[in-house]
Amino acid sequence: MVLESLIDADKAESTPGLMVLLGFFYTSLAMLLSFFIFKSYSSLFMIFLGTIASIPIMYRLMKLEEQKDVTDVEEKVLLKEHSKALFSMMYLFLGATICFAFWYVILPSGTISILFESQASTIASINGRAVTTLSTTGQVTGFGVFTKIFFNNVKVLLFCILFSFLYGAGALFILMWNASIVGTAIGNFIRTNIATLAAQAGGIGVAGYFSVVSIGLFKYAIHGFPEILAYFVAALAGGIISIAVINHDFSTRKFEHIILDSADLLMLSIFILFVAAILEVYVTPAIFS
Repeated sequence: MVLESLIDADKAESTPGLMVLLGFFYTSLAMLLSFFIFKSYSSLFMIFLGTIASIPIMYRLMKLEEQKDVTDVEEKVLLKEHSKALFSMMYLFLGATICFAFWYVILPSGTISILFESQASTIASINGRAVTTLSTTGQVTGFGVFTKIFFNNVKVLLFCILFSFLYGAGALFILMWNASIVGTAIGNFIRTNIATLAAQAGGIGVAGYFSVVSIGLFKYAIHGFPEILAYFVAALAGGIISIAVINHDFSTRKFEHIILDSADLLMLSIFILFVAAILEVYVTPAIFS
């Protein structure tokens, strides 16, 4: 296939910056095909098509990491080696997120309402639940919000592990969906604030555009990218075990090494998710309040 032959695992790890372009290209192509072929359902089909295009490179990365696991390498060195694959995956996610945000800002309103229908509904539902909780209780304690966000994210993380174990790179669908949600939120923030500034000042210059875009990216990147990194770490752990089972490595002594490495990755993902929840509840609101 043409798309899956664009880059191999070794090149993805050595030049992860290319993954940003790849993520942007895959997502743009998925959006284009979805809009013209599955127009009424394009907000979901673009996630499917983007996932299908990205699965080969993610599977190759997981396979490469599993091959490292069956070698006699110290755990500290192994985790450092895994970081190459994780950075590659994160750059792919970054490219997809930037793509969703870019086209949300650029495209006309009518097209946006079709392409991002499901994402907009999801964001509205999340905001609606927050407002309902506030109006019911009269207040929301920081610790209560933290607990709710953290355990909800842990649930998503468990799904990432399950999808990755059962379907190899299946967790990529959840991550691509999250990229579309984050990209839609960033795009809506940028589009809304640009329109507001233009209405107030009668126009907006280059500095104004740069300021709005930077704030929009920074607002969601503070907690969003650590959170997604945790999901990728968990997905990598599940994928490594999945590939080990496929290769029948579970019948060898080296499978114990694979389980130990996957357990370390899982604990690391939960720790990163804990930090991301702290940033979301206590840091981001303090900066943008």
